[in-house]
Amino acid sequence: MPKAYWISTYEKVLDDNKLAAYAALAGPALSAGGGRFLARGIPGKTYEGGLSERTVLIEFDSLDAAIAAHDSPGYAAALAALDGGAIRGIRIIEATD
Repeated sequence: MPKAYWISTYEKVLDDNKLAAYAALAGPALSAGGGRFLARGIPGKTYEGGLSERTVLIEFDSLDAAIAAHDSPGYAAALAALDGGAIRGIRIIEATD
């Protein structure tokens, strides 16, 4: 079973306090679901229309594990805390063999 990677890209942070509240809950919830944070922060360089906004990369043992972490009660609480504090997208993709 291939590993999976959760990629969060932020188009715009609207409320730093809400983002901080989200991060305080999301980190532990995703780690409890088996997630390993590989990178997070502002890109060192962007190309081809990429935004220089916060990006997060998390590794999971499988696609199912990543989806389960997203759908967990702990992560639901994190999303409630975020409450529109950022415009972002999340993509979960499987690793190539």
